[in-house]
Amino acid sequence: MSLPHQKFREIVFQALFSLETDFNNEEELLKLIMEMLSVSKKSVREAFDRARLINQSKVSLDEAIGSTSRTFSFDRIQKVERNILRLCAYEILFDDTIPEKVAIAEGIRLARKFSTPESSLFVNAVLDAIYKKKLGVPTEGEGIEESLTKMNESFEPKEPEA
Repeated sequence: MSLPHQKFREIVFQALFSLETDFNNEEELLKLIMEMLSVSKKSVREAFDRARLINQSKVSLDEAIGSTSRTFSFDRIQKVERNILRLCAYEILFDDTIPEKVAIAEGIRLARKFSTPESSLFVNAVLDAIYKKKLGVPTEGEGIEESLTKMNESFEPKEPEA
């Protein structure tokens, strides 16, 4: 039985995230993901293959993500959000088997699951801008700067209340 698309996408995200770190033991990582998510080695390998395919387009994906706003820098995006955006931007721009609105909705879901509520707003704004740009609809980075600021503030340590 094949994996549900949502679970497969989560494994691809985790593979992308791990490929961006210095974790070099892929076999150990495959075992860990298999055990934690109760999935087959074949499914995890397919997810890693998909992650490598996405990584081959990393430069153009990062440019597409970075071009959604004139005022924020791609470097300000946290690693979790950056990899969610790469995964879903790839689906929007290069994968004709996945409807763009599904890719956007899945990006929002992944951000809610693996990050913060503010993160999902940012991911939504960026992916929507990428989708509109693909359609040729002009955008002005609507809501991206504001959602990025809120997202980054949510990662800052809070002062304890007296």
